[in-house]
Amino acid sequence: MTSRLQTALERGDFVVTAELGPPKSADADAVRSKAKALVRSVHAANVTDNQTAVARMTPLACSVFMQEVGLEPVMQLVCRDRNRLALQSDLLGAWALGVRNIMILGGDPPKVGNHPDAKPVFDLDTVALMKVARDMRDKKIFLNGEEMKVAPAYFVGGAESPFGDQSKGDRMAAKVDAGANFVQTQPVYDVDAFADWMAIIHERGLTQRCSVIAGITPPKSSKMLESMKNIPGMSIPDAVGDRIAGAGEGARDEGIALAVETIQKVREIPGVAGVHIMAIMQEDAVPEVVEKAGIAPKD
Repeated sequence: MTSRLQTALERGDFVVTAELGPPKSADADAVRSKAKALVRSVHAANVTDNQTAVARMTPLACSVFMQEVGLEPVMQLVCRDRNRLALQSDLLGAWALGVRNIMILGGDPPKVGNHPDAKPVFDLDTVALMKVARDMRDKKIFLNGEEMKVAPAYFVGGAESPFGDQSKGDRMAAKVDAGANFVQTQPVYDVDAFADWMAIIHERGLTQRCSVIAGITPPKSSKMLESMKNIPGMSIPDAVGDRIAGAGEGARDEGIALAVETIQKVREIPGVAGVHIMAIMQEDAVPEVVEKAGIAPKD
């Protein structure tokens, strides 16, 4: 069965995705509540996998709760915490439970989280795991070559940075060759630099083979923007920082206005298939951004 996200992208719709962060507890209702708040505003929502290396409810369980209230999950699966046995096992189990979109990531290092002594696994890297998901879908085989009777056929996604060392598109090309069907980018604040990257990957033929969904993060404070500057590959023009800092107590509203303006600009860039709204610690801002930008899913 084709996912709603895949169907919308193949139809040429401008898609909207967001993020749902699992709770640091076993509270299923907390997941359902967040999902209900997003369900009318997005085509699908990423459910994160121990983001920032903090122990949280498994995205597999969260995906089930999201589906119960009508929100399509994009289940993140990180290479940090599992070996190849566990990764393949989760791919099988998630498909059996109705998950149709998978987002494959490396994962933040344990030292930045709340269990800094945790041992990282990284048995497979992101490209290798994408190949596993692709071969399960296209060849119906495990990593060791064994065949399976009922194979998962995921719509496979990955993350990409349009800036820094990745700006020439080599890393994206490797992911596309490995089976990525779509990528979601880091937050876009430098629209000109993003447009330059889009031109490069379009010239390389990558936008024809893989949908590009631009990351959008409405900053709620200048402190938040300053901390984001430390993320490798981020590009935040001084004018953006000055704008949010100058808003004072109205920084949240100014951040939402900035996000709406950025969406309107990136939507005009050839090859951009949609936006991924990462409203960090303010998930209630997603419906507001979507409404003001006029990009709510039509179906």
